[in-house]
Amino acid sequence: MRKIFNILLITTLVLTACGSSAGKFFSKKTPHEKYADKHEETPEGRAWLAAGKQSLEYPVEIELPYRQQGYFQPGKPRALSLEFSAKAGERISFDLDKKITTGQVMYIDLFRKGSLSDNPLYSAAPGDSTFVFDVEDKGEYILRVQPEIGYHAKYELNISSGASLAFPVAGNKAKTGSFWGASRDGGKRSHEGIDIFAPKRTPVIASADGYVTGVHEGGLGGKVVWQRVSGKNITLYYAHLDKQMVSEGQSVQKGDTIGLVGNTGNAKHTPSHLHFGIYSFSGPIDPFPFVNPTVKKAPLLAKKELSNELKLEKTLKLSNGTALTANTRLIPLAVNAKGYIAELPDGNMM
Repeated sequence: MRKIFNILLITTLVLTACGSSAGKFFSKKTPHEKYADKHEETPEGRAWLAAGKQSLEYPVEIELPYRQQGYFQPGKPRALSLEFSAKAGERISFDLDKKITTGQVMYIDLFRKGSLSDNPLYSAAPGDSTFVFDVEDKGEYILRVQPEIGYHAKYELNISSGASLAFPVAGNKAKTGSFWGASRDGGKRSHEGIDIFAPKRTPVIASADGYVTGVHEGGLGGKVVWQRVSGKNITLYYAHLDKQMVSEGQSVQKGDTIGLVGNTGNAKHTPSHLHFGIYSFSGPIDPFPFVNPTVKKAPLLAKKELSNELKLEKTLKLSNGTALTANTRLIPLAVNAKGYIAELPDGNMM
């Protein structure tokens, strides 16, 4: 198996160096940058750029799934950035419902925290109301929402997370019963995948489009199939199959049957199951976020209105130690499940 993985690793590195389309987008300016170029010589444009930069430096922390109703009030340029955690393999879906029909643009950019000086990972095209992003690296991400100068209207934003690949075992009887990192061989090694238990000879399906890079028998995995995923730098590993139903070099589509659940290899004394693994060019990674079928709904919004301003009724101490005295005036920018997101007198958010 190690020899097979080394071959796949070399193939991955070659494809990464020669063929990936990732990065082509970054040779062009984002919609946000193009708009900035048109207005950077004006006082309003400079204020707009400063607002966008400040929001990235002081994002509001949120948890997914997430929902908010927002309102960028007239008077000065503003932006709102939201920071959230995401795991490799998750597909983050963004849905922006603008309550306006005059064609005004909302600029949406997604960044990886710690690399804000670089180009965003994704920028929505003007007019797009929905987009998805497949997370390649676990970490913190920041979504910036900034309207064009003079925009003043309400909007709703929904952010949800789900699986970026299809669940690899057909039917409703399949259950994941052993997860990434579980102890194996008395603690001598850890589980580099997940085990999905299902009745013997249940169809095992391709989790994504791609092509078969290996069909082998022997060793710990017994009857196994390796599949390279189209457009991604990952390889899927299906093991303990009772029967392999594809051949090396064959193209497969998501949902195609590639084998049947079994207990071959070192699983001969266990209930029938699929060992499912994912390998990147840096080694094995936790496959569960890639195929987790659980979908969580965003909590309901707090019952609060977006008024012109808020006024503190008592002194409030922030997490950074700053104290806001009673009667401090705040500008509400959004309402979520916990309450208001508001602009402080210094332009930062709380």
